[in-house]
Amino acid sequence: MKLLTLRTQRGLELGIKTDRGVLNLRRALSRFPAQSNVPLSIEQVLAGGDEALRDLREYVARVQAGTSDLFVPEAGLELGPCVPNPGKIICVGLNYRKHAEEAEMEIPAYPILFSKFANAVSAAGEETGLPAASSQVDYEAELVIVIGKNAKKVNKESALDYVFGYCNGNDLSARDLQFRSSQWLLGKTCDGFCPLGPYLVTSDEVGDPGNLAIRSFVNGEVRQDSNTSYMIFDCAELVSYVSQHMSLEPGDIIMSGTPEGVILGYPEEKRVWLKDGDEVTVEIEKLGRLSNRMKQL
Repeated sequence: MKLLTLRTQRGLELGIKTDRGVLNLRRALSRFPAQSNVPLSIEQVLAGGDEALRDLREYVARVQAGTSDLFVPEAGLELGPCVPNPGKIICVGLNYRKHAEEAEMEIPAYPILFSKFANAVSAAGEETGLPAASSQVDYEAELVIVIGKNAKKVNKESALDYVFGYCNGNDLSARDLQFRSSQWLLGKTCDGFCPLGPYLVTSDEVGDPGNLAIRSFVNGEVRQDSNTSYMIFDCAELVSYVSQHMSLEPGDIIMSGTPEGVILGYPEEKRVWLKDGDEVTVEIEKLGRLSNRMKQL
């Protein structure tokens, strides 16, 4: 199932992408009342766990079985972040060997963790501001793991049972700010520097997260072209490792790292940093395309 958030006059509302179009749950429920507690937001889906997801699936199937004008084309809809309010944004650095090599950094023995804050969260189609304080903004296509159950000290074998689903993410990075000190935070969590979407895709629909094509584009030109199978620490390892050190809760996200092909990896004389008007797209198999246009602040 593909979930998304829709920007409406009432705020963010839950939508479901289907073969017939996008279904706005609130609108549907006003026409066809549910026989169970159907969730009305991403937060309610995540908090409700398996029961909420089951109720949602059953309701959407019932609406799809009828003829309805409630399904609308996705084109023209204004989307919100597919995970609007993550409790934790945990990022993994240097998780692809070739990316570590292009950045001229050592291959990590343990996952390198850092964070972004809520101000960085943005949506597919949303303009991303290029900070006036930076002249070296870079893209990073990433598979994002979305936690669906409380997880504490879980083993690798069961770790993916705690994952609700996955989405595209772009770990935008202001490199000059990132490397101003040994702490990367300043260059990682500028406003809008964590686009998520367009869909939150449930684990059952994604299947094996360790074998997904992942690409990024700048103005239509392919910049990154890899596969999640090249991760140093796979998704199960990441969830297990993080859970050994902090409790994970529904709605927390783990950005699993980026493959080679970022601007930082180019020879210095060939680095052309993101500029006003550039469109950056992240495309991961089964997860759709996340596009954002850069805007100089």
